[in-house]
Amino acid sequence: MNQNLSRRQFVKKSAAAASTLALANQFVHSAPDNKIKLGLIGCGGRGTGAAAQAMNAGDEIQLVAVCDVDAKTAAAQVELLAKQKPNQVSVSPDKIFSGFEDYKNVIAESDVVILATSPGFRPQHFEEAVRQGKHVFMEKPVASDVVGIKRVLAAGKTATEKNLKVGVGLQRRHQPTYQEFVKRIHDGEIGDVKYLRAFWNGSSRPGRERIDGETELEYQIRNWYYYTWLSGDHIVEQHVHNLDVANWIVGSHPIRAQGMGGREVRNEKINGQIFDHHFVEFEYANGTRMWSQSRQIPECWRSVTEHLTGTLGEANFNVREFSLTGKNSFEKRLRKGENGHQLEHFPLFDAIRNDTPYNEAEHGATATMTAILGRMSNYSGQPVTWEKAMESDQRLVPDDLVDFNSEPPLKPNADGYYPVAVPGVTKPYEIWY
Repeated sequence: MNQNLSRRQFVKKSAAAASTLALANQFVHSAPDNKIKLGLIGCGGRGTGAAAQAMNAGDEIQLVAVCDVDAKTAAAQVELLAKQKPNQVSVSPDKIFSGFEDYKNVIAESDVVILATSPGFRPQHFEEAVRQGKHVFMEKPVASDVVGIKRVLAAGKTATEKNLKVGVGLQRRHQPTYQEFVKRIHDGEIGDVKYLRAFWNGSSRPGRERIDGETELEYQIRNWYYYTWLSGDHIVEQHVHNLDVANWIVGSHPIRAQGMGGREVRNEKINGQIFDHHFVEFEYANGTRMWSQSRQIPECWRSVTEHLTGTLGEANFNVREFSLTGKNSFEKRLRKGENGHQLEHFPLFDAIRNDTPYNEAEHGATATMTAILGRMSNYSGQPVTWEKAMESDQRLVPDDLVDFNSEPPLKPNADGYYPVAVPGVTKPYEIWY
């Protein structure tokens, strides 16, 4: 298996394989006895992509069950994956689930399960997978609140005790050029790192209008990106990648955060309650500082990058352009990007095959909590500390959601708008709605 397989090569191979199908709708196939049974929970674009990339890690990996809140989406994505991987998709119609708690059925059918629903549900799904003794690949972020972080850390510890393998979708850690440059920094090529800058400035997905007849919980799950309890806000949902790189470089998590943010242009009903811009100063125990910016406002400067200043020079990470300055100056330009989404699956499945230790739950939880720390500061307008945040019981996701008629943790007012955090009023370690 070529671990540098590009998306273009993957698509070409998938298209060639699809042409061998006699009937596009016949997507149930026999599987060898030594198969690794794969389950998918959350059939959106990222979940479906992760399933395809997981199967690309070995011909014996067989997709056997899926679950999504939208039954039509689940069936359509199974058919799509079957066209791409006709010999690796063995999902019978009765293994396509859409019930609120059917994730448990997918886990029961699988040896390895991909968790790719909205992040607010990640902790309970991860706990259940570990309880059932299954290996896990879970997308980032791994939670949306402090209680969720604690649950992931506890389940991650249990996973190690049970010899389960856990991967987390923070793909930069698996990209060779990131690995090379982080090693150069750890080897002292820019001296002691004094401060970092991290940016996730870009576009966002559009908000979704309501559908007649759906419950409030169904609507919020379908429009999940715009509710903090489900997504964590975009500082958690997306900026977590950059924050993970910073923690990786420093070798620890921040101890303090103070920042500002708000809703400047994204204020429609379909935009729920999250902010459209964040700026945070993080402080690490060794005195290193990081300034982070996450913004989703049209026609503004776009940048998804990380930058470091050390006592001997600087480092810049910019998708395909990586450089060091100073006496150890070095530059690397990539002709095409490294497919981290693909590369992150190879070590997980190698660990499963070879029964070697592999558990990314802790650094996934630490990166996610770093982002939550920044959100707490921005929502409240107050400095917050890691210690007090982790001592708190901030819980945004309720435990009593059993079906789509359950009451979500927040509701719109009479005019259809949702409660939004107000800096100076919102308390940093409490629920504000």
